[in-house]
Amino acid sequence: MPSPRQDALSIWNAGVDSVRARERVLSQIQLESDQLCVAEHLFSLADFDRIIVVGAGKAATAMATGLVAAVGDRLPIKGWINVPEGTVPAEGSELLRHIHVHPARPAGVNEPTADGVFGTEQILQLVRQATPRDLCIALISGGGSALLPAPIPGITLEDKLAVIRHLSSSGADITELNTVRKHLSAVKGGGLLRACRSGQLITLILSDVLGDPVDLIASGPTIEDTSSKTDALDVLDQFDPQRNLPASVYNALNSAPATVVKPTTTATTCIIGNNALAVDEAGIVAERLGYNHIMHSATVCEPSAEQVGREFAEMLVSMLRSNDKHRSNCLITGGEPVVTLAPAEIRGLGGRNQQLVLAAYQHLLGCELSDDEWNQIALLSGGTDGEDGPTDAAGAMLDASVHQLASEKRLDIADFLRRNDAYHFFEETGGLILCGPTGTNVCDIRVGVIKT
Repeated sequence: MPSPRQDALSIWNAGVDSVRARERVLSQIQLESDQLCVAEHLFSLADFDRIIVVGAGKAATAMATGLVAAVGDRLPIKGWINVPEGTVPAEGSELLRHIHVHPARPAGVNEPTADGVFGTEQILQLVRQATPRDLCIALISGGGSALLPAPIPGITLEDKLAVIRHLSSSGADITELNTVRKHLSAVKGGGLLRACRSGQLITLILSDVLGDPVDLIASGPTIEDTSSKTDALDVLDQFDPQRNLPASVYNALNSAPATVVKPTTTATTCIIGNNALAVDEAGIVAERLGYNHIMHSATVCEPSAEQVGREFAEMLVSMLRSNDKHRSNCLITGGEPVVTLAPAEIRGLGGRNQQLVLAAYQHLLGCELSDDEWNQIALLSGGTDGEDGPTDAAGAMLDASVHQLASEKRLDIADFLRRNDAYHFFEETGGLILCGPTGTNVCDIRVGVIKT
């Protein structure tokens, strides 16, 4: 009989598998006679001479393979996508021979780089050279903000890095972070849309932002921006009240608004996968495995990883000790909490999912579970992209074996939490989830099981 750990991993993997990018694109694109059907939108192939493919994100390579497989050779394809290292097809791969897959940042380092700037310049040049007889398809997924950097004049890449690092380490959520990013970029906040000269621009989005606000996913390169420089300044006022960030950033945001360039292409935007879809599929598999389940996918930004972890553990204990002790139960939630980083001089290694599970463990220890209760439960949290912070783990798992090793080694949980060093805690106790890049990215999935 599978253990609670095995069931929790099966349920989590089912959620990830349901939003695999290649399959999601294939499910949304059909060729019907002389028409291209994209998520129920119809386009006549006779209106176009070729397809231009651009994009960025952790899932962009998988999305591109799905697109090419769906379209076949009906129209010539040319393109450029920015992706993380580790997701570039093997040398000699024929499927994407007409789309340049550009490694725009190292694996596990979710920050913009000079390689990313170069790749973004190529993407902008490609869409600027398009004609009304071209159909442009943009493939956007989580991680696209870091993979699609194009600092505006007066702002250097180092300036942008300083802003991103400061906001991220201070606990800014994705809405706040991307609001600032958009106003320091020539491609975000609709910049790619305004540059495009094709007859049609279709954007396929795999959403990594809760609630699916299309203007915030990858900072909305193909979506007209509704925020203002004032909004960006308000975020900085909150997180940098002493104005320690580069003066060039404040000069740019305080400058007069640029003349708005109206888009010339007709734009269509389609969300093809999100966190809610992954959570739903995880629930279906939990039921198939015999679990009575509760599911919830967050639609707004979540609080700290520590708070989310404690609340998750508290709910799991409540289910464990309920009157219905003869039914296996499962708790599945999706979201993306924030982490406030410890000072660099004491900071360890970890990510929000690992921090969340460690905080959940700390809470469970205070509940004084019996050995029988520990043997019934397993809890995990993992990023659907296979990455969690600057680590090679997707997240972490907690079960009786992790608890036993932590107890035997007398590990100081509070110290590991304080230093954001959850990776080394779970490395010592066998709790890391190591699956590598998944080819998708729709935030995080948490699974807790109680097996009777």
